[in-house]
Amino acid sequence: MKTPTSRPVVLCLSGHDPSGGAGLQADIEALLAQGCHAAPTVTALTVQDTVDVSDFRVLDRDWVMAQANAVIADLPVAAVKLGMLGSVEMVDTVLDIMRKLPGVPLVCDPVLRAGGGGALGRDEVGFAMRERLFPVATIATPNLPEAQILAELPNGTADQCAEKLLPYIGHLLITGGHGDETEVHNRLYARDGSLHTFTCQRLPGSYHGSGCTLASTLAGRLALGESLTSAVKSALDYTWRTLRDAEAPGHGQYIPRRLPLEL
Repeated sequence: MKTPTSRPVVLCLSGHDPSGGAGLQADIEALLAQGCHAAPTVTALTVQDTVDVSDFRVLDRDWVMAQANAVIADLPVAAVKLGMLGSVEMVDTVLDIMRKLPGVPLVCDPVLRAGGGGALGRDEVGFAMRERLFPVATIATPNLPEAQILAELPNGTADQCAEKLLPYIGHLLITGGHGDETEVHNRLYARDGSLHTFTCQRLPGSYHGSGCTLASTLAGRLALGESLTSAVKSALDYTWRTLRDAEAPGHGQYIPRRLPLEL
């Protein structure tokens, strides 16, 4: 006899990456590894590989709303993870979806650039996220280049970007890894002035889907009931392990190994 699932459901609003390294496949794999159930809602289709993105198409608003509404009507959503949105209209679509999920934690990964440098949305999409989505989000997880775009500080430090962005959001995790330091510093800022710094060993190479892995894992840990600071640490530790064990199936970046091989 089948029994009801006890795995928390995470609604993922992200793009599809045909290489399988980032986007919704990254969300699904990372959430499975946390013991969660991923409910993937496609926001955009992309043409990309492990080297870079060459094109993308944002789905029609009605299609995205229909997907999300079907999930919300049927499944008990415990957290929401945002990835690639790609348009200002999609920002407003997410706001409409979140109105149906009061009190549900929202993890916002402001995907503006692919790992290879290609654009996944104009900068005004990032500004719309900052102005409209950050106030309803639990936490945002930009890397430093994304934080610099969002803060409109092209050469800003993590501290300077956080000071500019915290009026919009309660918690901000600015990830490191884009410099050449031996240790990577990931900084969790809170509007109340508190700061937690998590360091990890820098790994060689570059990775495709690391930001997606981190944000979806964080959403999963929050869905499981973990406190925010603890959830951030758990997500960072898990993501580092997926990068340590990453593989290079293509001609470009490494792809994180999010699931044990025996699965």
